[in-house]
Amino acid sequence: MFRVLVAAAFFVLGQSAAYAAELDAPKIVGKVIDGFVRPAYHGFHQATSQLSTDVKALCSAPSGAALATARKAFGGTVDAWSKAEIIRFGPVTEQNRLDRILFWPDRKSIGLKQVQAAIQSKDETAADPAQLAAKSVAMQGLGALEFVLFGTDADTLAGTDGAYRCSFGASIAINLDTMASELEQAWNAPDGFAGTWAKPGANNPLYRNNDEAVGELFDVFVTGLEMDRDVRLGGFLGKMTAAEDKPKQALFWRSEKTVDSVAGNLAGMKALFEISGLGDALSDEMRWIENSINFEFANAARAAAGSEGPLTEVLADPQRRGRLSYFSVVTSSLSELFGKRLAGELGLTSGFSSLDGD
Repeated sequence: MFRVLVAAAFFVLGQSAAYAAELDAPKIVGKVIDGFVRPAYHGFHQATSQLSTDVKALCSAPSGAALATARKAFGGTVDAWSKAEIIRFGPVTEQNRLDRILFWPDRKSIGLKQVQAAIQSKDETAADPAQLAAKSVAMQGLGALEFVLFGTDADTLAGTDGAYRCSFGASIAINLDTMASELEQAWNAPDGFAGTWAKPGANNPLYRNNDEAVGELFDVFVTGLEMDRDVRLGGFLGKMTAAEDKPKQALFWRSEKTVDSVAGNLAGMKALFEISGLGDALSDEMRWIENSINFEFANAARAAAGSEGPLTEVLADPQRRGRLSYFSVVTSSLSELFGKRLAGELGLTSGFSSLDGD
């Protein structure tokens, strides 16, 4: 019996190895870069450009309407970033860009304290984009700008009393636009990271073979799902009852973009999965894995659509809160499908998360 089990084990491993060998990493990664990564970062750059324009316009001619426009542009930037941020490797890891764009989680409220201090003291260095870029990462990104536009006393931005606050916000927006431009250029560079990822080989400093190149893609799903479930949702959503909820610990709660951001992450993953064509590598009898993944992405979208709005109101409504809890359950199902079912069937080692050690 033992010999039969061993033989069966080697048969399964042989099948997995065969599948891994059939994965055309340059083709898969090439489709991902051209079809998802470059468009996502281009969209982020477009959003930050509009944000910078609208915040500067607010500072030049403050009014309630101008403030509303700047806030809308902030929401659009969060939406664009939520799609792009699932690509947590490559150029975004250079120069601390990932944390500079979004420093989160901020468990000790470092960013909030620093932003409040800058506003209170009217720190002119924070209102200078060049000097701000050298300051704490917690003062430079979306979290800091959210407080400027939506936090305590943000309504002063509609009048002259918010002049310094607005100049600080404009500095953050310019800084974000600069980083977005750098990221777009880096991914489009002919001799840049994109070429390294798409051409694995013995002389490649990062990806020596197809498995390592495609494994980087799989880590997007493994890490992204873990981040949404355990950090973004788990950071404020109680495990058992609503009494355990902590809405003010949620990302983007002031701007009411909490659910939009996690839904945007999963929408990005769905698009990435479709563009990659990973499902096409499955045998006919295992195509149920691809169908199950698509089914769960659709479930996540429906759950998110039913739990949008001010987070305190969502959590106070048992039905809407239930949808948010279900959204978390769906991420667990997707983790199983990607990390074990799909990766195992394609002969890839999964389970590593770039969040480990955070």
